[in-house]
Amino acid sequence: MTISIKTLDDIEGMRVAGRLGAEVLDYITPFVKPGVTTGELDRLCHEYMVNVQGTIPAPLNYAPPGYTPFPKAVCTSVNDVICHGIPGDKVLKNGDVLNIDVTVITEDGYHGDNSRMFFVGEPSKLARRLSEITYECMWIGIDKVKPGARLGDIGYAIQKHAEAAGYSVVREFCGHGIGKVFHEEPQVLHYGRPGTGEELQAGMIFTIEPMINAGRREIREMPDGWTIKTKDRSLSAQWEHMILVTETGYEVLTTSAGSPPPPAMVRPQDAVAA
Repeated sequence: MTISIKTLDDIEGMRVAGRLGAEVLDYITPFVKPGVTTGELDRLCHEYMVNVQGTIPAPLNYAPPGYTPFPKAVCTSVNDVICHGIPGDKVLKNGDVLNIDVTVITEDGYHGDNSRMFFVGEPSKLARRLSEITYECMWIGIDKVKPGARLGDIGYAIQKHAEAAGYSVVREFCGHGIGKVFHEEPQVLHYGRPGTGEELQAGMIFTIEPMINAGRREIREMPDGWTIKTKDRSLSAQWEHMILVTETGYEVLTTSAGSPPPPAMVRPQDAVAA
């Protein structure tokens, strides 16, 4: 496995990409309300990226081997959709929960990849708790990042916290290395054993993006070839940040004015840019 170590120029380019990716989520937040369609949210994000930021939506026409091209600019995953929901004519209603996953490509070719959970109107207690625990899972994983740590340390910490809350971790999808390539090594699993996996080195950049189900972890793929749902139709949640391994710890690259703060369980001094 070859994991790229980013140069100082690469890191600066990824900081810009990460901030721009996060700012798309800031921009779309007030539009997420009952009555809007996921297709309208996609249109707004797309126009903001292209016309305001001068970025390119990375998912649009993205086609890994064996996949048809993804037809939209962002992914919108509602309720029991785990990931890769295709925006369309679905009308959001009060109580829905929604993940919007945004990846921009800057004019320099760097990718900024992140996602957040959104509540449509007033969520159920179950939905709110699932989103909160998933957010904690992401940050608990982030907090394990430092040179000399191993990828398994991240996965173990996430899995332990999710399962202690009575939830399950999706295993078929994971975080990934990223730079001028959308998806590269390493794969960042959200489960595992401490002390296993690749050793982290300063200059690595990857996403941590746990997908946590309220019910069982099994998945089902929809006929469109992209949309992934929980097999038992339970709710699913996901949060995603893009992380740089620094000489002393980590730097979260996908932060912006509207980014929610780290949870209390992650010490604030660990969450600032290193």
